[in-house]
Amino acid sequence: MTQPHRGLQPGVTESCGALALRLPTDLPLGEVSAYKSVTTVGHPRQGPHWTTKILPAPWISTCEHLRICPQGYTCCTSEMEENLANRSQAELESSLRDSSRALQTMLATQLRGVDDHFQQLLNNSERVLQDTFPGAFGELYTQNAQAFGDLYTELRLYYHGANLHLEETLAEFWARLLEHLFRQLHPQLPLPDDYLDCLGKQAETLRPFGDAPRELRLRAPRAFVAARAFIQGLGVAGDVVRKVAQVPLSAECSRAVMRLVYCARCLGVPGARPCPDYCRNVLKGCLANQADLDAEWRNLLDSMVLITDKFWGPSGAENIISSIHVWLAEAINALQDNRDLLTAKVIQSCRNPKVNLQGSGPEEKPRQGKLVLQEKPSTGALEILVSEAKTQLRDVQDFWISLPGTLCSEKMAMSSASDDRCWNGMAKGRYLPEVMGDGLANQINNPEVEVDITKPDMTIRQQIMQLKIMTNRLRGAYGGNDVDFQDASDDGSGSGSGGGCLDDTCGRRVSKKSSSSRTPLTHTLPGLSEREGQKTSAASCPSPHTFLLLPLLTLVLAAARPRWR
Repeated sequence: MTQPHRGLQPGVTESCGALALRLPTDLPLGEVSAYKSVTTVGHPRQGPHWTTKILPAPWISTCEHLRICPQGYTCCTSEMEENLANRSQAELESSLRDSSRALQTMLATQLRGVDDHFQQLLNNSERVLQDTFPGAFGELYTQNAQAFGDLYTELRLYYHGANLHLEETLAEFWARLLEHLFRQLHPQLPLPDDYLDCLGKQAETLRPFGDAPRELRLRAPRAFVAARAFIQGLGVAGDVVRKVAQVPLSAECSRAVMRLVYCARCLGVPGARPCPDYCRNVLKGCLANQADLDAEWRNLLDSMVLITDKFWGPSGAENIISSIHVWLAEAINALQDNRDLLTAKVIQSCRNPKVNLQGSGPEEKPRQGKLVLQEKPSTGALEILVSEAKTQLRDVQDFWISLPGTLCSEKMAMSSASDDRCWNGMAKGRYLPEVMGDGLANQINNPEVEVDITKPDMTIRQQIMQLKIMTNRLRGAYGGNDVDFQDASDDGSGSGSGGGCLDDTCGRRVSKKSSSSRTPLTHTLPGLSEREGQKTSAASCPSPHTFLLLPLLTLVLAAARPRWR
C-alpha cells in the first residue's frame, strides 16, 4: 500500500523502499544540489561524488519515525537523523566563529595601528629629549636623566592602563626635579631635608619652572585618558566578540537547524531551499541572546567614534603626547632664567639657622644653556588611521542583530524568494508565520525555536556589563575624567578591560620618593602583545575588597547611567 509522501507534488506516491536513498554524510551546510530524490521503484541513482560511508546501512528496508524531522515516509534512519543534527550544529557554530573571527581581526588591526602610533609619538618625544638635552643643559640634565626616564616610564604605564593618578605623578616629578636642580644650582649650600621640604611647599607660589608644570598638568591627563580609552574600547569590543563566539548553541536551536537544513533531504525534496523568513526565524531564535548585545554594543561604538574628537587641536592627544619634551625644555629654561630671584625668595621663606647661606667659598655655576624646541606638525598618519577605524566601527554597529540575516544569505543556501518552491520546515510551500523581532524577549512566540525567555545566557549578560563599563569609561574620558573601574572579567586572564596582572608577578607600591615607584594595574589594555605585557608585568594585583564592591558599583551605574548619544 502506498501513501502520499509529504513534500512531493500532489498525486505522486512512493513506497518506503522506493524512497530509500544513499545519503552523503559529508555535505556542507546548505548544499542541496547534489541530492536527487528517487521517484521510481528500484535502486536509487548515485552521483559520481557520493560517499559510500553511510549510517546505518546502504538501504533502508523499513520506515522509521524520526525525532526531529516531520513524521512520514523518510529516506533517513533515526541514527542518520542524529548524525545530521550533530553535523548541522557543528556547521552553524563554525559559521558563527568565522563571522566573529572576521570582526575580531578588524578590531585587532585597528587597535594595533592606533596603539602603535600613540606609542611611537611618546617614544619619539623621549628620543628627541635624549638627543638634545645633554648638549643644551649639560649636567642639569645628565645628572637627572633617570628622573626624566622615569617620567616617560610612568606615562607609558598610565597609557597601558596602570592605576596611576597622572596629576599626582606629574607633581611628584616636578618636586623631585626641583630638589635635584636646586642642589646643582647651589652646590655650596648644605641643604638638609627639612629645608628641601620647605622648598617643595613654596614651589606652587614661587613657580620655579614657569607655566610648564601647570599647562602639562591640565593637558596631559586629558590627552592620555582619551588615547587610552579609545584603545581600551577596541580591546574590550574584540574581547566581547571572542567570548560570545564561544557560547554553545542550545539543544532546541540544534533541532531547529536540523529541520532547516537537512530534513528536506530526509523527506525526499532536497532541491527545496529554505524559505527566507523561515531561516530568519530559526536563527533569530538561536541567536536571541546575542541580539541583546545590540544596544550596549552601539553605545560603545558611538562613544569610541566620539572620543576621537579629543585627538585633534593644540590640546589634543596627538599634539600633547608628541610634545612632552617641549614642555620639559621650557621648564628648565624658566628655572635658569629665574635662578637668582628664586634663590632670594627661597632664602626669605625658608631661612634656617642650620643652613650656611654665605657658603665657604666661591660658587661654581653649572653650565647653562637654553633650548627652544618647536612642536612638530601632524604628519596626517593618525587622521588616516582614525578615519578608517571610524568607518569600520560604523559598519559593524548592527553586527549582532544582522547576524541571522547574514548567515541565512551567505551560509544557509536560502531561497531567493518565499514562494511555493521553498522549504518551510514541513514541505515545499510558502512560509506563513511572521518574522520575529530581535532579542530574547521577542522570541516568546517563535514558531521554530523553543526559547525560554526567563533564562538569559549568563556569559552574554556578563559581556553586556563589560560593554556598559567601557562605555562609561569612554564617556568620562570625553569629559577629561579618568573613570576607573575594576574589570569584572570572568577568566582573570588580563583581557577585556583588565582584571589582574598581565603576568603572575604582583608587586606592591613603593615609596613616592623612590624613582622606581609603580602602581597596580586595574584596567590593562586588552589585545596587548606579549612584549607590551612584559613591560607592565611589574604592576600589582587589585585588592580583594575591590571585587566585593564591584557588583554593587556596577548595579548603581547601570541604574543611573546617563542617556548619552
